[in-house]
Amino acid sequence: MAIDFTFTDEHEELRATLRAFLKEKSDEAAVREQMATERGYDPDVWEQMAGQMGLAGLIIPEEFGGAGYTYVELLVVMEEMGRSLLCAPYLGTAVLATNALLHCVDETTRKELLVGIAAGETIATVAHAESNGRWDLAGVEMRAEKGEGGFTLSGRKCWVLDGHTADVLLVVARHEAGLSLFRVDADATGLERTLVPSLDITRKLAQLDFNETPADLVSAGDQTDALQRVLALTVAALAAEQVGGAQMCLETATEYAKTRLQFGRPIGSYQAIKHKCADMLVEVEFAKSAAYAACFSAAGNEEDFLETAALAKAYCSEAYFHAAAENIQIHGGMGFTWELPVHLYFKRAKSSELFLGDAAYHRERLADLVGI
Repeated sequence: MAIDFTFTDEHEELRATLRAFLKEKSDEAAVREQMATERGYDPDVWEQMAGQMGLAGLIIPEEFGGAGYTYVELLVVMEEMGRSLLCAPYLGTAVLATNALLHCVDETTRKELLVGIAAGETIATVAHAESNGRWDLAGVEMRAEKGEGGFTLSGRKCWVLDGHTADVLLVVARHEAGLSLFRVDADATGLERTLVPSLDITRKLAQLDFNETPADLVSAGDQTDALQRVLALTVAALAAEQVGGAQMCLETATEYAKTRLQFGRPIGSYQAIKHKCADMLVEVEFAKSAAYAACFSAAGNEEDFLETAALAKAYCSEAYFHAAAENIQIHGGMGFTWELPVHLYFKRAKSSELFLGDAAYHRERLADLVGI
């Protein structure tokens, strides 16, 4: 079934409004300031995003205090956030945790937490990956132990988005029903949260260590299929963010090629630079098609959504990294310096490529889904 990738006037107005907001609140100076903090974001800006603009609850239904929009609107938002390297717990809270709450948990927990997320009062995240280095759900080894007082968790979760500052942790673990989701509060006993030094310091990751930590079971039955969809929805949104970053790298590189003079001529007049910019343009446009297909497919609840999400993550990961690397090359020696922001996009591109599985992982997943 063909999907129409048409944006309405309202979508373009949302894009323009958000771009103006991020130009003021997430310029280079703001990004550098927030990435140097342990929290990793400005609470006042987050409050504005949630309260005044409704971005934290963008895909949360109106009955839970959200805006009730679809993945098309989220696509626009993620693309703009990727352009500006926004430092905020948006991917972890408004995308990953929100989707987990919408698809996996009981009604009581869903209502309680989604209302807080939509209002900007609750930072939540999902912890599923472990130290075995696997992103797939088959790699989840943590088991929940049931005692007289309820469930407890022991073990380690790795690369958890904003795990060191989140108010609520949704932890994927196994018990007799299969893969399940457990709620752990930030101040739970036996929980140790550690900020992990990472390549991309604009996005904070944490390691969570559980030692007989009390946890509440908030799902019923085996959640493997639901969690697969949650991860696919998250990588679709991440692909949109990657497209925004790649587009910014393309624009930065071409602008520099127009203005940087070498031997009395703009470097963009030389064939080697022209070819680099042309290749970047083609890859970025293809990446847009892939990311748009995934997000429009999610909005339409299409049958082939899982396939389009895997394809988008695979292609957009490589396109963004290549655009970021070529941006540095076109800037020459200055591209490697701390003073220019191009290295920040390079680091975000590499980090995003690896997060939730690299291109090879998603190509393999795509092959499995289509039966190759």
